[in-house]
Amino acid sequence: MVPSALTLLLVLGAAATVLAEPLRFVDCGSIDGSIQEVNVSPCPTQPCLLHRGTSYSINVTFSSKIESQGSKAKVYGEMLHVDVPFPIPEPDGCKSGIQCPIRKGRSYSYLNKLPVKDEYPSVKLIVKWELVDDQGQMLFCWKIPVQITS
Repeated sequence: MVPSALTLLLVLGAAATVLAEPLRFVDCGSIDGSIQEVNVSPCPTQPCLLHRGTSYSINVTFSSKIESQGSKAKVYGEMLHVDVPFPIPEPDGCKSGIQCPIRKGRSYSYLNKLPVKDEYPSVKLIVKWELVDDQGQMLFCWKIPVQITS
């Protein structure tokens, strides 16, 4: 009976590791920062299945190449190469895990929520997430494929 319990623990451990893996993302123009890791939770596989009526946790680890007093997030759903603004509850990066002012050479964890409203259609699209500095330059920009579902 011990081997089967050990096997179960190994399988559960492997599953937990898969769930904790950082996402593959496309950097879409990070100029003033460098992305180390992007996590969307829960999103065990890509494209991420985003269920309507659910909110997802976003965690981006990045380092800054500049000094900035603040930052602002902009999120889009990209469909047919058109960026459709996607509202988020807190666009202010200084209220999203980043200690401001932002310092050159420091690493930060940006934390936010991505609410998927009930009225969103079931569709495949690209989520594009930007964080801009005081000068409107991108601290980071990343894209991932998602599918909104009921």
